[in-house]
Amino acid sequence: MKTTIQKNSKDYLTDLSQPLDISIPLRIGAENVSAWYVDPVKIEPVRTDQFTGAVAEGGSVNFRDIAFNPHGNGTHTECVGHITKKIHSINECLKQFFYLAELITVQPEEKTNGDRVISKELIQLHRKHLDAEAIIIRTLPNSEAKKTKNYSNSNPPFITVGAMKIIIESGIKHFLIDLPSVDKEVDGGELAAHHAFWEHPKNTNFERTITELVYVPNSIPDGFYLLNLQIASFENDASPSKPVLYAIA
Repeated sequence: MKTTIQKNSKDYLTDLSQPLDISIPLRIGAENVSAWYVDPVKIEPVRTDQFTGAVAEGGSVNFRDIAFNPHGNGTHTECVGHITKKIHSINECLKQFFYLAELITVQPEEKTNGDRVISKELIQLHRKHLDAEAIIIRTLPNSEAKKTKNYSNSNPPFITVGAMKIIIESGIKHFLIDLPSVDKEVDGGELAAHHAFWEHPKNTNFERTITELVYVPNSIPDGFYLLNLQIASFENDASPSKPVLYAIA
């Protein structure tokens, strides 16, 4: 189903029947991506003396409770409420859902202290579509192990403040990455890249979002896409999300 999308006063042709899902689904148990030492996802039938919420156990319907942490159990999108004293929800901050997006692939730089970083220079080297409203960063190496990896206590790569500043200066409103955080795993609570992206607290931007723990298969080439950023309507700083890309002709 080919359709024309108008963004930034330009027309873009895309095929909405060819979605490229870059989310990681929430699965029961330990065989699911995780970070921040969270418990595995739990999906369990409701059981009372009068009712069993499982057809396989004789119930009339499947009726399950679900327990998870959006930041640590899978692909999620967060708003500035992640770092503010006042509660702000992703449901109130994200009001539009289609964006022009650029996908780039980078090899984080190795530092002498063992850190691996995505620097300003790496971003400048790989970016080509400067009219994009969203950026998706795929890091190398990129195997399907990312979909089940436990990132806790692994010091994953992270974004430098300099890189984040040039990203927002180019007009990016939505930042997506296949890592558990834009910041260093153990940083004393500084969250420097988060603060830089939302320009908090001096010039707080409530419209920008960060999406973490995506997975972009190697079969999807770098380039320019239409992004559909889908969330559940949680009144919380973050929600499980389903970012979907559509190739632009």
